[in-house]
Amino acid sequence: MNTLVLDISISLDGFITAAGQTPDQPLGQGGERLHDWVGTDAGRDVLNDGIGRLGAVITGRRNYDDSVPWWGADGPSGPARRPVFVLTHEAPEESPENGVYTFVTGGIEDAFAQAAAAAGDGAVCVMGGADVARQYLAAGLVDEISLHVVPVLFGDGTPLFDRATTAHVELEAVSTNQTDAATHLTYRVVR
Repeated sequence: MNTLVLDISISLDGFITAAGQTPDQPLGQGGERLHDWVGTDAGRDVLNDGIGRLGAVITGRRNYDDSVPWWGADGPSGPARRPVFVLTHEAPEESPENGVYTFVTGGIEDAFAQAAAAAGDGAVCVMGGADVARQYLAAGLVDEISLHVVPVLFGDGTPLFDRATTAHVELEAVSTNQTDAATHLTYRVVR
C-alpha cells in the first residue's frame, strides 16, 4: 500500500504563499523565498531523497496553472518525470506535449487511486494547494506530513492549516533535518 505524504514548503508563521499573488508572482510578493532551500547543497540532498522515494504526485489545478510554466512537460520531479495527477473540475484545453499530467475530475479519492496505481511501490505526494492538502487531511488519507519550514515570517498569505481543516490529528515525529535555509520536518500520522 502506498504512503500518502503531504509535502510542502511553509513560512514559520504557517503560510504557503505570501500576500499579493499575481499571475507573474503566484507565490505572492517575496513568496519565492519558500523555495530558496532547494538551491542549496543540503536542500538538493533533501529534494533528491524525496524524489527517490516518490512514485506519483497529486496537486490542485491552481498550483498546476501557476507552476507549469516552470515545470514544463517533466513536472515538479524534473528529469525523473514522475506522473502528476491534477485535481480539477475541468481539464485545460492545452497541456505540455508529452507531459506527465493526468487531469482528474472525480475527486480526491479518485486522484489518490490513480496516483497509487501509477506509483508502484513509491510514495504518493500531495503538494501544492492548501485546499487540496486540507481535503486530504480532513478525509484522513494522509500518512505523513513533510514540511520544509523556511525561516521567514510573511504575516499574510495562504495559510496551510485553518480552523476548518479537521479534528485533532495526532502526529509522531519521524525526522528533523536542520539546514541554514530550512528545517525539514517529517511526521507520521498516528491512527
